Formats: sequence, structure tokens, C-alpha cells
Amino acid sequence: MYLWATVGFDLPPLVEDALLKGVALFFVAQVGVMRDRWYWADERVAFAERHMRLVYQPLTRRFRLNVSPSAFSSGLGVSLSQTFEDIAEALDAVRRIARWRIAEIAQLDAAGRYEVEFSFRLDTSQLPRPLQMGVAGRADWSLSAERVLTIDPAVLVR
Repeated sequence: MYLWATVGFDLPPLVEDALLKGVALFFVAQVGVMRDRWYWADERVAFAERHMRLVYQPLTRRFRLNVSPSAFSSGLGVSLSQTFEDIAEALDAVRRIARWRIAEIAQLDAAGRYEVEFSFRLDTSQLPRPLQMGVAGRADWSLSAERVLTIDPAVLVR
């Protein structure tokens, strides 16, 4: 099962200013597939994360976007990297999620009912420590979106 999504947001001026000064921004998209159960709590069938790191490189005057299935630690690990000429192109790539594999069709029972829970946020916990202290409680740095959809696996192509 694949997910396509477009998240509509604009960077607040304070966040955009930090990006243009070379501060890397980290975005996290998470999706969970839950099976409804009448007798107990819903069962998590699948869970996937996508981490995005957007940084401006002043020497080349380009934006670099790294996309990874796991959080960025000291190194970038395994990630897809793209460069963009301007901020609009880079943010369009962050906003648009296409053909993201979130579950195998074999994991879904055709008779079941499922909910897909999608969330997207700016991850301030990965910012540099001095900046983390300054963004706590600031509305400019809280960027998030959530959506829950109900799907019928019987209509999915097998």
C-alpha cells in the first residue's frame, strides 16, 4: 500500500530566516495503519516514518534536501539527496510525498476496517542545542498537520 500526500504550509518568517542563515530544518512525516477491533484497542498493522533535512548552503547558494527512513544522527546514513536553486522548489519537495510504501497488501485482511493516521511536523528536537532553548514555547516554530482516513482493503488492488 502506498501513500500520496501534499501538506500545505508556509514557513513562518522567523523559521525561514534561520534556514537562510544556514540552520538545518528537520521535518518528520509519520503514518500508521490501524485495524479496528471491537473487542480491544485498535491493532497497529504497519508504521512508517520519513525524515527530511533541509539546509541552505551559502557558498553554492543552493538548498539541499536529504530524505531518510530513519532519524538523522551524527552522520546522514542512508538518504536520498537533492539540490534546489530556490526555496520555493525545496519547500515544494518537502510538502509533496509521493509513492511512499507504508504497508504490504498481504498485511491487510479484506474483511477488516482500517484507519490510516498521517502526521507531519517540524522537528525542533534536532535543532542545535542553543536554538532549542530559544524555540521552546514559540508559536513560530510549531508547524504540524494531522489527518486520519478510513480505508476499505477490499477495494485495494492486489
